Amino acid sequence: MNLDKDHSRIIGEYTNGKDGPLLFISAGVHGNEPSGVLALQKVFEELNISKPKINGAVVGVLGNIKALEKKVRFIDEDLNRTWTKENITKQITDSSEKVEMFQIIELLKNYPLESYEKRYFLDCHTTSSDSLPYISVQNVNDNYQWAEHFPTHIIRGFSDIVYGCIDHYLSRTGLTGFVFEGGQHESKSAIMNHEGMIWLALKNACSLEFDELSNFPKAIDHLNQFKPQQKTFEILYRHGLKDEDNFAMLKGYTNFQKLKKGEILALQNGKEIISEWDDYIFMPFYQSQGNDGFFIIREVK
Repeated sequence: MNLDKDHSRIIGEYTNGKDGPLLFISAGVHGNEPSGVLALQKVFEELNISKPKINGAVVGVLGNIKALEKKVRFIDEDLNRTWTKENITKQITDSSEKVEMFQIIELLKNYPLESYEKRYFLDCHTTSSDSLPYISVQNVNDNYQWAEHFPTHIIRGFSDIVYGCIDHYLSRTGLTGFVFEGGQHESKSAIMNHEGMIWLALKNACSLEFDELSNFPKAIDHLNQFKPQQKTFEILYRHGLKDEDNFAMLKGYTNFQKLKKGEILALQNGKEIISEWDDYIFMPFYQSQGNDGFFIIREVK
């Protein structure tokens, strides 16, 4: 991944000057998740070559620049937990991540609501373990209705349980959107999934016509393959971790894997963590940094 020498937060920006929505895309909020950045670089390269007509504007921004440079999840704390009302109201800047948060907030002020018909956001992430791509959406405003335009599984309510995420902030300040988890951190398919989602978001938000591009992006078909099995899930339970906990997931768990009540999920401080659910596991913890052990989700019929 190549960052500009001046470490500009803006990855790319594109508009024809026509009235319309804003599509605000963030990537690299976790510094060990580069695929969204790489996908945005590919998309803006194609936009600048083909110069297709779009309504409104799209802008892609870097999340945690210092962590991306070091290829670590964060420097001082998780940037995707800092977006609380208290931190923002009190202007707390006691960590590298809070400083970066306020830089993103200031940048977004350059794209005010009064300048656009509507403002959408897309926040690009990946997971530590192998996973199908999925949307994580806070069930407020018209976020869920917007998410239904896209072909992957949908998880509702993550930001209602885990407070301080960037999508929680963007939603409460009036933007419509969701988090998109493209797959495992280093996988090539995650880059494809992110690129496909960005193209589909441009079509749905900004009325991009794909036949105006120099080539039809293969990433779109790659992502659309998930449409036939699309399901919506809600979060039932979060297994949170403290800094002092010694936690290890048992090997082999992946997102959306069906569980049986009574099976052993993990070891924590020398004790077995046993499933109380006949539902699905979500975001099993297989990395060195973070405070979420796993989540339990249930299909919404």
